[in-house]
Amino acid sequence: MPHPRLLEVTARIAGRSAASRRAYLDKINRMRDAGPSRPTVSCGNLAHAVAACPDDEKKKLTEGAVANIAIVSAYNDMLSAHQPYHAMLDHVKGAVVDAGGVAQMAGGVPAMCDGVTQGQPGMELSLFSRDVIAMATAVALSHNVFDGGLLFGVCDKIVPGLFIGALSFGHLPFVFVPAGPMPTGISNSEKQRVRQDFAAGRVGRKELLESESRAYHSPGTCTFYGTANSNQMMLEMMGLQMPGGSFVNPGDGLRPPLNVAAAEAVVALSAKQGRDKIGLGHMVDEKAVVNGIVGLLATGGSTNHTIHIVAIAAAAGIRVTWDDFADLSDLVPLIARVYPNGVADVNAFHAAGGIPFVMRELLAAGFLHDDVRTVTGHDRLGAFNAMPAGGDDGMVWQAPPKAASDDTILRPVSNPFQPLGGLKMLKGNLGEGVIKISAVKPDHRVIEAPAIVFEDQQDMLDAYKAGDLEKDFVAVIRFQGPKANGMPELHKLTPTLGVLLDKGFRVALVTDGRMSGASGKVPAAIHMTPEAAEGGPLAKVRTGDTVRLDALTGDLTLLVDDAELAARTPAARPDADVTIGRDLFATFRTIVSGASAGGTVFSFPHMEDTQ
Repeated sequence: MPHPRLLEVTARIAGRSAASRRAYLDKINRMRDAGPSRPTVSCGNLAHAVAACPDDEKKKLTEGAVANIAIVSAYNDMLSAHQPYHAMLDHVKGAVVDAGGVAQMAGGVPAMCDGVTQGQPGMELSLFSRDVIAMATAVALSHNVFDGGLLFGVCDKIVPGLFIGALSFGHLPFVFVPAGPMPTGISNSEKQRVRQDFAAGRVGRKELLESESRAYHSPGTCTFYGTANSNQMMLEMMGLQMPGGSFVNPGDGLRPPLNVAAAEAVVALSAKQGRDKIGLGHMVDEKAVVNGIVGLLATGGSTNHTIHIVAIAAAAGIRVTWDDFADLSDLVPLIARVYPNGVADVNAFHAAGGIPFVMRELLAAGFLHDDVRTVTGHDRLGAFNAMPAGGDDGMVWQAPPKAASDDTILRPVSNPFQPLGGLKMLKGNLGEGVIKISAVKPDHRVIEAPAIVFEDQQDMLDAYKAGDLEKDFVAVIRFQGPKANGMPELHKLTPTLGVLLDKGFRVALVTDGRMSGASGKVPAAIHMTPEAAEGGPLAKVRTGDTVRLDALTGDLTLLVDDAELAARTPAARPDADVTIGRDLFATFRTIVSGASAGGTVFSFPHMEDTQ
């Protein structure tokens, strides 16, 4: 049975979402009840849609006897995680045909690599790229001749963007298809060590590049547990991609049969008609969204999902707040340690039992909703939960292991790494924000120190190089929110702050920017809302003010008299640089919502009061 507090939070979300969810379901049900689209389009429309198909597929589509599956792909060669999609396309299309359908490449979506743009101007486009991907997904599906879809995406803003876009066609079923992580290179701890050595001046650029190239060395997702791999966890926890398939390497013999299983699943779902047809928007209900949040907390996943899950839920008419995350974090224990929250990478995590083990443990403890609909056709998450394995006749599905093979990576709910989830919500006179505590040692979770204010991350790095940061301090880096400059990740600061922490200084970060799924051992209060560019409290902080960050109680306070703080004039917002494509996103910066409302430019019906 679900835990009473899980039911309480879910009921609260459902009550808050009653009107908006009803409006969303009415919309997608009208589209579903209108029936298949191909028989209703004009002959000219249909002829255009199938003109490039082989004759046998053209006949099937024009006679309307088979499901037409749209493929929307984020393939490009810049992203190692997405490069395998190029070779997968024809195989998956063939698998759809073998399953009794037809597949068309409906469109590609832009996909940028946060690993390439970290600390660079392009990072200011990263969060906005999610909403561009959502719009591009809608454009790909706008031809309205499809019965279902396969979504090829893995990384940071790409899966949320595909997800949001597909939810606008939520009357159709969709299955997500991952490509898998690259094999393990050097250990993540070794990579971190070399980065800190470079920050400290102990090694040069040549040694750093050699280390990075051994870490990121082949096609596949990066192997640390950042946003990309948190995406894959979320999709499995919500029942939206093949069970146990998230962390199977691109070159593994199980990858092709997993792709075939995804093709078979979407064809089966698409073949249903009328009210029997269960679309993505029906699957993604309040219970499924809560399951995604629980998985994030139990595994110490990416802080970015405190933004993405809010936006995804809103696209389905579901209102999620950071208070929901906070209450669930107080309930759900941390049962996985994957770098940067531990030593192991996602390959070792998968080998130890992976997501199926986590799901089994959470289900048994009542921390997940079992009664959800999944892409395999099961209406119970327990029946969906399985691990793929090679068998004599190909791939077989096995029950998840009863015990993890390595208890330094995975543990049962009865013996967690910590009793609380990996994320903590923060509130105080500086606004509200998020901190990832799963990688922060207990003795670093409370800090009270003078603030040093910076308007840009490079300013802090310059101060470090000048020797001005050899002391206890809280770095306040402001004007990094969505309206200021697109809310870039500030992960470039991690090695420098890590060096100072290792020297024995008590340091922390407070910012209205992001820190990514790679948030590590330094306490970082991020996503501060309202942001400085909107006159938020961060704009009134002065160097020398004392900041108290208590990740145990969730308190973040500027120890300045309330009257004095109110009387201060907010700092002026720096002029935005409009080079490297940033000028094209000026409108986005004007209309984007705050981080706690999903950092989105979309105003979903009946969701205006969350913007």
